Parts: sequence; structure tokens; C-alpha cells
Amino acid sequence: MSRSERIAARRRLCWPALTLLFALAPHPAGAAVLLETNPDSTLTVTIQKIEGAPISLDEALRLALIQATRVREAEAAMRAARGALRHESGAFDPELFLDANRTGVEQPTASPFSGGAPLPSGATLVKTTQTQASTGARVTLPTGTELSASLLTTKRETNSTFSLLEPQYDTDGVLSVKQPLLKGFGPGTWGDRSAAAREFEAARARYEDAVLDVRAQVERAYWDLYAAVRDYGVQQIIRGRAKALLDETELRAGTGLVGPGAVANARVFLAQQEQAVLDGEETLDQVSDRVATLIGRRPEAGAARFKPTNEPPREFNVEPEESLVARVLRDSRELQSAERELAAARARTSSAWWNKLPALDLRGSMGGKGLSGTGRDFTNPFTGQPDRINLDGGFADTWSQVRKREFPTWSAGLSLSIPIGFRSGAGDHQRLRAEADQAEQQMIAMRRSLEERVRAGYRELVHASKRREAAQTGVNASLEQVRIGIVQYRNGKTTAFELTRVAADLATAQQRLSQALVRTAKAVADLKRLTSEGLSPTKTQ
Repeated sequence: MSRSERIAARRRLCWPALTLLFALAPHPAGAAVLLETNPDSTLTVTIQKIEGAPISLDEALRLALIQATRVREAEAAMRAARGALRHESGAFDPELFLDANRTGVEQPTASPFSGGAPLPSGATLVKTTQTQASTGARVTLPTGTELSASLLTTKRETNSTFSLLEPQYDTDGVLSVKQPLLKGFGPGTWGDRSAAAREFEAARARYEDAVLDVRAQVERAYWDLYAAVRDYGVQQIIRGRAKALLDETELRAGTGLVGPGAVANARVFLAQQEQAVLDGEETLDQVSDRVATLIGRRPEAGAARFKPTNEPPREFNVEPEESLVARVLRDSRELQSAERELAAARARTSSAWWNKLPALDLRGSMGGKGLSGTGRDFTNPFTGQPDRINLDGGFADTWSQVRKREFPTWSAGLSLSIPIGFRSGAGDHQRLRAEADQAEQQMIAMRRSLEERVRAGYRELVHASKRREAAQTGVNASLEQVRIGIVQYRNGKTTAFELTRVAADLATAQQRLSQALVRTAKAVADLKRLTSEGLSPTKTQ
């Protein structure tokens, strides 16, 4: 073969490699623009051919908030905490009570003073029917004060001649108060309710944090899916060009331009790319499965995987670092949950401190009594003359007497109870104080961790533009390598295999550019969670 024929053959074999290089290289005039923005690019066409059910980021977020098990679990925990709060609050609800009963007794007696009906045996039978009703209200105040108002009325009917009222009405009305001065005072009574309120606030903060966390996880997984689809498309292009390279190398070997070693190298390169394509497909399917797990739904029937329809945003507003840290420490639901747990532990500790003291209670009451009925004639045993109790009324008369306190009653006193050793109350206080110390350290650790994560995310965003510029510089440098490789190939100073290696370097540079965008988008998603951005107000369950 003459020199001119060899040069012509070499130029003909140059075109497959050139096709590969230009397919993977961005246009120099638009170096800052991804290949996806060019509808004619080979990568865009390849990605469009990848099978998958399209899904937008908004749709993924919507489904995740509906289906995510962590959100549902946190919501159930919040409802449980709300129920516990209602239970503890119920201890301070006013309580109405009512009790009514009617009893009848026929009592035989041998006493001549029973006044009952005579029996054939000479004994007497006293028949008594009694109707009793009590009603009132009581309440416990957050200070530990117990207030009670009660009214007890009794109607008594009997056949005894010694009963001077038939029927007889008795009414007692009492207003009573009990005020703990040591054990049970103030925090000793409301401590459980206060702790339950703080625990509900903590559960609500955990629910909101679960919503934010799921959103962040979905965004991160979505951008991972974007990168996996793009990497898979790039790998398919490399695999296709590697096959073309093998075909052309075998053709050149048949003409004697290259030896069998070049063919073997091309086959090794193709085998490597075939394995890389399989690895890329598995990675893509794994990321798609992770997205499906987060949103609680598989792709539609016939679709092997999900495909993203959104691209990572490239512009971000970055506020000053210290301002960002302050906002996170103020708004972070993670930290709010830890702070509320600490407040609940301290409320229980305060309650235990009061309840370990001796019980010293101040008691007092005031009330009145009432008597009424229908008087009947009787013989006064002291005068022997007929007599009669001048009463003729009912329950209303007794209630009027109680209300006006015509026959008042009152009481006042102190009660004291001192446990020997104080071990039970002191032990509870010691345990709860240690739990409060533990909660405080957990809160401090949470605050430090948040600040560290915020500063790391801030640096991610600050370096985002530089990272994209560095990745773009790598793409431009790889493009320059391509240009030089083409010149060297035309001059016979390099091989087609070297051109393929250069093309692979260019593809890797483009993947790094894509990863730079994805990395920044994921950092933004994490900061959204930390700052509670986009969180809608929680409705009380």
C-alpha cells in the first residue's frame, strides 16, 4: 500500500472517533450550558430514549407527604400527645355529682318506746322509708386548691308515734376548701399538665420536622435520580462508541494498519463499557426504587423506573452565615422539639420537688342546715298536755334555711403528714432531675450539631459557583484535549484508543459538572429543612 493510500485510509477511520468526540463535547460558544439545553445533542436524545415514568419534583413531594410512613407515624404520635394533654387538663375540669337512693326498713322491736304498730306477739313494728339525694360540684385549681359545694337532703317517713314530723325533711349545705401548703401546692399539682403541654409541643415540632425531613429526603433522592439518568445516558454513548471503535479497529487490522494488540485493547475497552452500562442501569434502578419508597408508589404499569422532569436549579440566594445560623437556631423544629422535651422534664422535676415535702393542708368549710316537714299532734311527756310542732313545709323550706344560713355550720383546721425518711418522694425527684439533666445535654448536643450542619451547608452554597466554574473548566480542558487529540490523530501521532480515552475523560468531566449542580441542590434541600422553609402551619389535631 502506497503512502497516499495509507493516509487516505487513516482519514477514513478517523471519522468514527470524531463522531464520538463531538457527540460528547459541548459547543465552545455555550460552554456554561449543559448538554441537555441543546435539543440536538446526542446526550439529550439518548436520555430521552431511556425508559421510565416521568415524574416532577412537586408531584414527588406531594405523594411523599401523603404516603410517607414517617410523617404518618409522627402525626399519630402528635395525636397521642394531644390526648395525653387533654387527659392531664381534665384533672382541672369542674365536676358535677349527683347521688339519689330510696330505702325502706320494717324493723320489729321489743322496746315500748319505739312507737311502732303493735304485733300479735306484743312486739312493735317500725316502718321507715327514707329518700336521700345529694348533689354538688367540685373542682381542683392549678394551685392545688380543692373547692367543693354540696347539698344533701333527706326525706324520712315512718309509722312511729315518736316521730313528730311526718314526713320529715333534713338538708345540709356545705362549701369546703382544702389548700395544700407544701406537698401538692402549685407545681406539685399542675406539673403533670405542664409537662404534657410541653410534650405535645415537642410532638408537634417532631411532626413538622418529619415533614421537612421527608421533603429534604425526596429532593435529595430526586436529584440523585437526575444524576443517575444522566450518567446512564453518558455511559450508553461511550458503550456505543466503544463498539464502533472495535469495528473500525478490526477493519484497520484487516488492512495491516494496526496489529492484534490494538484489537485486543478495543475489545477490553468495550467489555469494560458493557459492564459500566449494567452498573449504571442497576444504580439508576436502585435510586428509582428509593424514590418509590419515599413517595409510597411504584411507577405505572409497564414502566421500569421513574425519570425526573426537572433540572437542578443553578441560582441560589445565600444570606450571611451568622444570620443563617441564628435563623436555624430560632426556627429549627429539631431544636424546638429538644427544647420542649427539656421544658417537660423540668416541669416534672419541679413537681417532684414540691411533692417530696410533708403534706400540710389548710382545711375549712361553711354551710347551713335546714329542717321542715309536717307536724302532727302528740302528748308532751313532760306536761301531759296535747302538743304539736308548728311546721308545715317541704324541701323548699329547708333549702331556704340553708341558703340564708339560719342554722350555720363551719369548720377550720390543719392536717399534717410527715413521711419517715422521705425516700419515696426524694427518689422520684432525684430520678426526674437526672432525666432533666440528660434532656439538657441532648438539647445542647442538638444545638451544636445544627450549627455545624448549617455552616457546612453554607459553605456548600458559597462554593457552589466556584465548584460549577471548576467543573466547567474541566469540561473546557477536556474539550481542548479532544481538539489536540484530533490533530494528533490526523498526523498519525496517536491511536483511536487514545481518542476514546480522551472522550471518556470528557464524559467524566461532564458528569462532574452535573454532580456539582446536584450537590448544590441537595445542600439547598438540607438548609430548607434546617430553617423550616416552606412549612405550612400545623393544625391542632
